[in-house]
Amino acid sequence: MDDCIFCKIVKGEIPAKKVYEDDTVVAFHDLEPQAPVHVLIIPKEHICCAAAVDETNSAVIAHIFEVAAKLGKEFGLDKGYRIVNNCGEDGGQTVKHLHFHFMGGRAFTWPAG
Repeated sequence: MDDCIFCKIVKGEIPAKKVYEDDTVVAFHDLEPQAPVHVLIIPKEHICCAAAVDETNSAVIAHIFEVAAKLGKEFGLDKGYRIVNNCGEDGGQTVKHLHFHFMGGRAFTWPAG
């Protein structure tokens, strides 16, 4: 996707403060953090949203959660963290590239905050 900001980050066309990268995913600090730790974890492959996950690309979701567990340890989030995925316009998705918000370093409430 030529106009996708996350694809441009994957390609190195837009800088990002990366905290993790491998052949499958990249994780970087969110530009508008909502917690002391707020990282986005994205697949390098362009998948528009959670609704587009199927048997051909679902392994990346498991890998994203493996990366999240690793980041939780690296950031010292022993008390826990939150992982959020927004899907579609009504779900609050603003960038049409599958991504997970990994947030920690403070207590969260439900459903917001």
